[in-house]
Amino acid sequence: MSLATAELPSDPDALRAFAAALQAELYAKTLHIEKLKAQLATLRRARFGQSSEKLDRQIDLLELIIGDLEEAEAASEARHDATAAMPGAMPAPIRPQRVGNRRPLPDHLPREVITHAGVCACPACGSERLRRISDDEREVLEYVPSHFKVVVHVRPKLSCRDCEAITQPTMPSLPIERGRPGQGLIAHVLVSKYCDHLPLNRQSGIYAREGVDLDRSTLADWVGRAAWLVAPVAERIGDYARAGPAIHADDTPIPVQDPGRGRTKSGRLWVVVRDEGTWGSPNPPAAFYRYSPDRKGEHAQVLLAPASGFLHADAYAGFDKLYEPDPITGHQRLEPVACWAHARRELFDEHAKTKSPIARQALDKIGAIFTVERDINGRSAEVRLAVRQAQSVPLLADLKDYLEASLGRISRKGDLAKAIRYSLNRWKALCRFTQDGRLEMTNNAAERAIRPLTLPPIRHQTGGLTVAAITRVYTLPLAAEMLGEDAELLWEVYVDMEPEDGCLWVCGPDDQQIPAFTDFGLECLTDFIREHKANRGRVKMMAGKSPGS
Repeated sequence: MSLATAELPSDPDALRAFAAALQAELYAKTLHIEKLKAQLATLRRARFGQSSEKLDRQIDLLELIIGDLEEAEAASEARHDATAAMPGAMPAPIRPQRVGNRRPLPDHLPREVITHAGVCACPACGSERLRRISDDEREVLEYVPSHFKVVVHVRPKLSCRDCEAITQPTMPSLPIERGRPGQGLIAHVLVSKYCDHLPLNRQSGIYAREGVDLDRSTLADWVGRAAWLVAPVAERIGDYARAGPAIHADDTPIPVQDPGRGRTKSGRLWVVVRDEGTWGSPNPPAAFYRYSPDRKGEHAQVLLAPASGFLHADAYAGFDKLYEPDPITGHQRLEPVACWAHARRELFDEHAKTKSPIARQALDKIGAIFTVERDINGRSAEVRLAVRQAQSVPLLADLKDYLEASLGRISRKGDLAKAIRYSLNRWKALCRFTQDGRLEMTNNAAERAIRPLTLPPIRHQTGGLTVAAITRVYTLPLAAEMLGEDAELLWEVYVDMEPEDGCLWVCGPDDQQIPAFTDFGLECLTDFIREHKANRGRVKMMAGKSPGS
């Protein structure tokens, strides 16, 4: 019970101790209230704001506040627990029970068992006839700091007493001949640089704290030599990715340092993706990247020279030569598969600007085709082909008739006519996915693979780096209206999306924070909706099975 309802002692010393305990209880409750307020503010921002994105300064501040409050509360509890254990101390105030947030320790972690020896004699009667009845186990998570070690390779020289020949074991191959780093150290440097985003100068400082002097230039030399070593592996990955029967390709601009000019220049990053999981293939997915200083078509042609079959790509003219018939055989080495996400985006942008009912109805018709795709995702190529022939082909025919009829009723110079012609001019390539169950309706696989590499790091304002400007955003209610989905469903999907998926938040006229999506976010949203519905369907299916089935 709380000290607030206890009787006041009459003894002056006991009264002072009672007042101190009451003050401690009040302080603990104040901390708890402030903690709850901070958590509430965080949850409100997550509910109406940035989902799991916590890079905004206010979110950072709230996280710091919560951490400080929890640390202060834990220190207060430890201090009062230690005081309560002292002889003659006042009873410790009753604290509100914490909500448990412990998770089981991962099974893959190695276990070190420490068995504590029991007593040799019974402390009650002194008997030594003790038998083991059970064990109590408690797991404690510990961290063993990474450390350097020196591996000394000793190769004895042996001399033959009969012929005087000298033999010696050969030295094991090292990643860098005549160098000092082992393969584990080189791998750690590479992972720290490219996965953990630790520049080499920071790594050099970290290693210096352990008494190991590794200059930045030395680390850079290791990285360069390691890149040369793994180049054949990367090429084999590229060969595998381009050997797929239906591949995805895309490119995007990236800023590149331009020494001597005091600014950056624009380069291009290309990607080829092989992802056959959507039609049940056991082949693992792979992505192969290439850089070029510009966007000339020759780069795309060299990159995709080994490929054959189907190519999911946008309308970039640099791919056109890849679709030309072979001058000797007359056969096409690659057949284009156009992206419906790009075609839909043209109509979506027009409806967002003008609220055109023609664009809206076209979006609804396209949405019906996407619904068919969601239902067959992950099925075999044969099943996908049969469903598309039965359902998607009639829907596409109806859509084409509608677009052609609409084009005759509007100005041919307007943006809506341009958006419609974008689809009609590529109609054969847009409909190619209905001819083979291994093909996709969109090129989202390539865009998902290339997007994380092009997003600049987000840091505090003192870091001097900001994200690239976003030209258009669409609020959650508008996105629900455009996609023909329920707003509550979009919210359930939104909370699982990450910033790199194109989700963010905007402020309305009354400063209310509203979930929103970028252009890329809308494309990712359709994939998340499909996965969400598929997972929900599997849960219902499992719930409908009897325990014995």
